[in-house]
Amino acid sequence: MTNGAEVARTDWPVLEAAHRALRGAIREIPIADWGLPTPCEGWNVAQVLLHAAGDQQAYAASLTGGPGPAYNPFEPATAFDGAPEDVLEPALTGAAEAWAAVEHDAAEVSVPIPPMKMAAELGVSACALDAAVHAWDIAVATGQPSPLTAELARPLLTAARQLVEPLRGFAFGPELPAEEGDDDVAALLRYLGRRPDWSPPQA
Repeated sequence: MTNGAEVARTDWPVLEAAHRALRGAIREIPIADWGLPTPCEGWNVAQVLLHAAGDQQAYAASLTGGPGPAYNPFEPATAFDGAPEDVLEPALTGAAEAWAAVEHDAAEVSVPIPPMKMAAELGVSACALDAAVHAWDIAVATGQPSPLTAELARPLLTAARQLVEPLRGFAFGPELPAEEGDDDVAALLRYLGRRPDWSPPQA
């Protein structure tokens, strides 16, 4: 939700699709559900939102030299003040505006993940991957349909295979083995160490 404000646009379809997924995932979540567990072990829904917003701010800061998140995205608070849109929207807008200024054929841009510099197309895919997978985390934790589509998952998996290994054990878990019947979305999730059939633990 943007409360009537204009959404920042880019000409990077993968980033716009990932941002739409994340915006949609936080829409109309009941207050009580922000404390629910998520596929990110040890983190509740509020923490995943704060982490995702902080990561988008970090990508924008890497590109622009501006300020990054005011907190460590890997040590997010367990709750936030105000509306979730107030947490997320400035981060998505900042990232979208930063990437809108990047040429598609740029051979090297700064990013907040190893190796810290990469081609623009891979860098924007890394930013989109972060937003999209956390959209999935939030959606499944709160009983919503998956916001990931095959159209989005395919390019993200291609990018993930170039990005994820240095981040195993830190930002992503071990790759899970493929299973018969996996679609593009399941393949992406398993590569990122997530179970496509994840459901909240029973009390």
